[in-house]
Amino acid sequence: MTTIEENNLISRDSGWREELRKRFTTKERTAVPRVKMPEMDAAYRVRCDDEVNQGLSTEQAVLEARRCLDCPDPGCMKECPVSNNIPAFIKNVERRNFGEALKVLSLTTVLPAVCGRVCPQEKQCEHGCIYNKMKKPPVAIGHLERFVADYNRELDESVARQSSAQAVQAPSYFAAIKIAVVGSGPSGLAFAGDMAKRGYDVTVFEALDCFGGVLKYGIPQFCLPNHVVDAEIEKLRAIGVKFVKDTFVGKTLSYDDLQEQGFKGIYVATGAGKPRFMGIPGENLPGVMTANEYLIRVNFSQHEIYGQNVATLKQKRVAVIGAGNTAMDAVRAALRLGAEKAMIIYRRGESEIPARQEEVRHAKEEGAEFLTLHNPLEYIADENGLLKAVRLQRMELGEPDESGRCTPVPVEGDIIDVEVDLAVVCVGFLPNPPVSLPDVDLSRNGNILVDGSSMKSSSPEIYAGGDIVRGAATVILAMGDGRKAAKSMAEAFEQIIRNTRLD
Repeated sequence: MTTIEENNLISRDSGWREELRKRFTTKERTAVPRVKMPEMDAAYRVRCDDEVNQGLSTEQAVLEARRCLDCPDPGCMKECPVSNNIPAFIKNVERRNFGEALKVLSLTTVLPAVCGRVCPQEKQCEHGCIYNKMKKPPVAIGHLERFVADYNRELDESVARQSSAQAVQAPSYFAAIKIAVVGSGPSGLAFAGDMAKRGYDVTVFEALDCFGGVLKYGIPQFCLPNHVVDAEIEKLRAIGVKFVKDTFVGKTLSYDDLQEQGFKGIYVATGAGKPRFMGIPGENLPGVMTANEYLIRVNFSQHEIYGQNVATLKQKRVAVIGAGNTAMDAVRAALRLGAEKAMIIYRRGESEIPARQEEVRHAKEEGAEFLTLHNPLEYIADENGLLKAVRLQRMELGEPDESGRCTPVPVEGDIIDVEVDLAVVCVGFLPNPPVSLPDVDLSRNGNILVDGSSMKSSSPEIYAGGDIVRGAATVILAMGDGRKAAKSMAEAFEQIIRNTRLD
């Protein structure tokens, strides 16, 4: 149930929203061209780890916010996995009340600065924008979300923390209920934030020695700077979430240990970091790496666990197998590490590349080559047993498969060898199944099986979400799972408390 203050923030019928709509006609609003995000020059950015997208200026953000028509039945909200009240935060931007805009976002998301950078808005919220029906570019929702988060963080860190702490006024007895979160990636953070706002005592356990999960080890800083992730985590600390690192639940800390420590509910969000292999000859050669191994080295290159042992790619030829967002991160990182040549090898055509269009464009601008309609058959070693080439089968597109994409089929006899020094395999990930969590049913691939409406597993105290349930997916879908699980778990505890009081 929303408070009067929250209702004024989010209600389309609020007086300030009605007045704002009257300032410009629909024709005037739709005549404004979509903003273009300022970007660092490709020739410069490929030599450093600085963030490529530079963010909107205040005037750019306000003008873009004016484009929003404040629809009575907003399609953008229907497409948002965490149910952000998109028109409400955008209209606050239009009236230059950026603090209120952050408060709106903080009601439903704990990672606005992250989502504004890495979420595929073109396939989700922006896909539902009314402008698409007008054959015009949609409102730049992701750019505006990032602007709101960055503006408040840079203005005053305390403003962002206070805004995120608009917690539900929960009864004090919820604070006695301890909740454990296994994994500090986006799903775990979203769950932790929602449970903390409800008044529960939440602790996040992370196996590594830094928090953020895939946001830290899987996404390069030129796409998502570490300080942005750290600031979002600090907002969670500010509302009472505890963080414990270097703790592998199931090994260094068992399920029985959690029970003995008084945890009454567990949310498993361990992700999908187990690499998927193609099963072709030569995959074990030195010089063939999985995406996770490669990106961890890239992202933690200054970390003490690697020190000066990170291999240079100067004058090296790098092949990245796959064409998703992870593959784009990998090929662009290779160029920044000095690779002489960095290429994407993909078995389908360019029009079927699954990565975000912006990621593909950035990769091309920075010098990445695209070898589409080719599929690896074998990795070939030199006389010293090191990788020297990848053997490729040329493909052509056949009939559409169940996904609607044309199935690639081999062109008989058309095989080439391409010289490479490093191959990075980015063809998907498998879940990291939990260890020693009792009574949890798993799929054949190791995904935790849950009820889709509640995210509850077969074990009464254990809920799960994100990639450990879905397989490799997007940050925002993982966050949506976390919010759904938090709502479901909180309702279950509240029902127990009500029943106890009635007894």
